[in-house]
Amino acid sequence: MNTGHKQLIQLEDLPNIGKAIAADLRSLGIHSPAQLATHDPLTTYQALEAVMGKRLDPCVLYTLLAVAHFQNTGERLPWWQFTEQGKALL
Repeated sequence: MNTGHKQLIQLEDLPNIGKAIAADLRSLGIHSPAQLATHDPLTTYQALEAVMGKRLDPCVLYTLLAVAHFQNTGERLPWWQFTEQGKALL
C-alpha cells in the first residue's frame, strides 16, 4: 500500500471515507485501511448492499474505487473522478 508519509490507522484516514462509510465498512468486518486494501471495490459494494438490504447509491462504489486507487498509487483523487469506471462495472 503506497500511502505517502502519513500512517493510515483508521478507515477515516483514507481520502473520501467519512464516518458513515467507515461504519458501513465495519459492519462487513473491515476495520482498517490495510483490511480494506485486500478487498475488491465492486465486491465490497455488493456486500454492503446485501448487509444493508437495499440498493446503494453508485457513488459508494465510486468512493471505494477512489480509495483503491489511493491505496495502490498514493494519489488522492475525488470520488467523482471514478464515475465512468464505476458505471462500467455496474
